[in-house]
Amino acid sequence: MNLPPTVPNWGQTVSVKRCDRWSIHRRLQELNIPCACPADGTLRVEVNHALALLLVCSAVRQFSISRQEGIDWLERCWQTQVTCAANS
Repeated sequence: MNLPPTVPNWGQTVSVKRCDRWSIHRRLQELNIPCACPADGTLRVEVNHALALLLVCSAVRQFSISRQEGIDWLERCWQTQVTCAANS
């Protein structure tokens, strides 16, 4: 596991509720996204590619939306019909 340096300006600061930052931090670690929760109360994330950015956005969204918003989003996903070009 890559541990982030203790430099205060490491990574990008992600704006999240202070009470959610450790849960988001834990999820990002599960996704192998380098992150840190310094003593200043911020969440810092190292994003080096598009997939990492997408995963960070998804993890933050999971903790920032209401349960009903999550349900509505999932139902829209299930109802979406996408044809795979590889199967055409």
